[in-house]
Formats: sequence, C-alpha cells, structure tokens
Amino acid sequence: MTPLEASKRAREICMLAPIVPVLVVEDGATAQPLAEALVAGGLPALEVTLRTPAALDAIAAMAKVPGGVVGAGTLVTPEDVKNAKAAGATFGVSPGATDKLIAACEAEGLPLLAGAATASEAMRLLERGYDMLKFFPAEASGGAPALKAIGAPLPQISFCPTGGVSPQNAQSYLDLPNVLCAGGSWVAPAAMVNAGNWSGIEALARDAATLKA
Repeated sequence: MTPLEASKRAREICMLAPIVPVLVVEDGATAQPLAEALVAGGLPALEVTLRTPAALDAIAAMAKVPGGVVGAGTLVTPEDVKNAKAAGATFGVSPGATDKLIAACEAEGLPLLAGAATASEAMRLLERGYDMLKFFPAEASGGAPALKAIGAPLPQISFCPTGGVSPQNAQSYLDLPNVLCAGGSWVAPAAMVNAGNWSGIEALARDAATLKA
C-alpha cells in the first residue's frame, strides 16, 4: 500500500463519523456487544488500543459486527502491525511514527493514522506522502488553538485529534477546517462496559454522532 492509498483510506474512515471511539477492552466477551452498541449509535469506526491482553481477541470479535470498521490503536512495533492485521484490523493508529512502523503498515496493506504533535512531525509525514494524521496528545499539546495554528501554514494536512478530547471540548476541535473527526473514550465508560449497559453506550454514541465536523 502506497502512502497515497493509505492516506486516502484513512481519510475515508475519518469521514464516517465525527467521533472515533478509543477503546480499552479488558474482557474479550464484551467486544461484540460493545461494537454493536457503538455502531448502532452511529459511530462505525472503532479504535481498539493494544493495551490489554484481550485487545487482539476484541478486534477479531468486532471485525464480525456488520457496519463496523475496526482498527488497532497504540501500534508501536512492526509486530504490532502484523498481529493487528491478522486479527482483522482494517486500519491502524499510532501515537507517533517511525520509519519501521510506517514500512510495516505499507507492507501489510494497513492504512495508518500516524501521530504528530508538532509542525515538524507533521511536515515529515507529509514529505512521505501522509496527509491524514492523528494529533496526539491533543490537549497536552495545546488543544484546539495549537491545532488551528499548525493548520494555518499546513492546510493540506487533515487531523484526528485524540487525547483529552471530551464532550466539553470536542466541538472546538471539530470546528477547525483541518479536523475531520476526533478520537474519544467517553462514549464507552468502563463502568458501563463492565455493567453491560449497552443501551447507555448506544445513547452516548448517538449524542456523539450528532456533533458536526
């Protein structure tokens, strides 16, 4: 997969809904009903972070949910990329970007939403052909004002800000012309997941899906 193809596909995924749920799945048994609730609520693009032993099983289960587009987050190594693709991930998300990680994604045909927090990092990725990026950590890096400032000289790059994005500040990001969507974890609170409150999660997803990008 070429950088152009990867960026085009990543852009298409980011345009599916204003919010991409960022999910930390502790129990693989919750994966399918969680994905069903989020998709039913209007959030089809799902990022499962590779932070728990259950993550790859969760990706495999979510990949079977009709209407869902499941990706793997926290990709750090080429092995992460191979494991995510084998589990059924159709896109990848990384907190940053390294040459080895990018090469692995290209070799596996996995569209990558690579992370950047500065103009220099964004320019390096643009130089490689990537113009759809993750802005991370969003709030710690200056929030919407910082991303607006980066967008002024680099209007050809679009972003998905993640990290500290909440119902209170999400719209401030989505109002920016260089933002297509935002990543958020609030749509799947651990307490609701543990309780199996899928209707509550679907309601949170519906509210998030009404935000305007």
